[in-house]
Amino acid sequence: MTGYRKEIDTAGLRALAQRLVRTPSLSTQEGAVAAILAEAMTAVGFDDVRVDRMGNVIGRIGPECERGLLFDGHLDTVGPGDLSAWARDPYGGEVVDGVLYGRGASDMKGALAAMVYAGARLAADKKRLKAPVYVVGVVQEEPCEGLAMRHIVEVEGIHPAAVVLGEATNLHLARGQRGRIELQVDVRGRSCHASAPDRGINAIYEATRLVFALQLQAPQLNNDSFLGKGSLAVTAIASEAGSRNVVPDYCMVYVDRRLTIGETEATALAEVKRVLSREAIKAEVHIPRYQAASYTGWLCEQAEVFPPWTTPEDAPLVRQVSAAVEAELGYAPHLRRWEFSTDGVYTAGVAGIPTVGFGPGEERYAHTVEEQVRLIDLAAAAAVYADLAVRVCGV
Repeated sequence: MTGYRKEIDTAGLRALAQRLVRTPSLSTQEGAVAAILAEAMTAVGFDDVRVDRMGNVIGRIGPECERGLLFDGHLDTVGPGDLSAWARDPYGGEVVDGVLYGRGASDMKGALAAMVYAGARLAADKKRLKAPVYVVGVVQEEPCEGLAMRHIVEVEGIHPAAVVLGEATNLHLARGQRGRIELQVDVRGRSCHASAPDRGINAIYEATRLVFALQLQAPQLNNDSFLGKGSLAVTAIASEAGSRNVVPDYCMVYVDRRLTIGETEATALAEVKRVLSREAIKAEVHIPRYQAASYTGWLCEQAEVFPPWTTPEDAPLVRQVSAAVEAELGYAPHLRRWEFSTDGVYTAGVAGIPTVGFGPGEERYAHTVEEQVRLIDLAAAAAVYADLAVRVCGV
């Protein structure tokens, strides 16, 4: 089962990774990069390649049946930001000393290219597969992780037995992450002329009391031995008034709440509502909904709730990935958690599908002006993906 690393088409892998990086693909604008990925899958011998109604690219190798292994990567990236801060063109796909630079190199177009060329190796020996291997490039992961995977499972009807997320792990193994929930608190006051503020109730002052109370509550949040402590941060405040000489009667407070094991949407809402009740602050709290039209025109909508998840250390999938890494790369991978959020919030957190993360690139470079990935790590990831696919789906 070993030896896939020597059989990976490194020249083709490099060329695809560069082409993907050179193609801008902001969220809801992934059409061009989706076409490139679908074309590459077809060229290397995938049995079936299609673009679904949302715009996700779905490639399959092996028999068409219910269960199998799914490799997940996202097509979209964050924007480049201030172009003058980059030492290199963020869309140049430049390679220097074996390192590919540019937006999406580590998050996560390099991993997508590695998945395609793992698929190329599998396509050359399909008789070894008794179950399907899927490679999917999903849309809109950056603003709403899990959204596209929910569509693939619940609408497109693909139900894998296991999922591997290609987000950056520096070729080690991630088996969980904290979840998150976004909360909007609409604080109400009573407007009056600013020359006589005592006649009204200043919504900004009321919101300030809420912020202070939430700050005091943060140290009391749950702690998990693996995922760590839940957290709470106020990330935006905005008020409304008729003019600058009117005491505002409305102030919005936005809360980013990171959830650890034992914390849920219900508990997060209840925490804020208790504070409002205790402090006698007139306000409503609700969970915003993400809404956007995909590049295909498909309307996407989902509440901004993303549950935490873990896959047990002794789970079969963890053991299989570890064995593949040892066989192909010669070391036992470290088992870790992700600090950021991934599509695992749906696959593991909602659908209960065994899920792990393994990918090239270092987390510290994602979303930065130094974004990069080593080409040798792309080939290493491709070898592990191919090895793992045979372990999970092989005869």
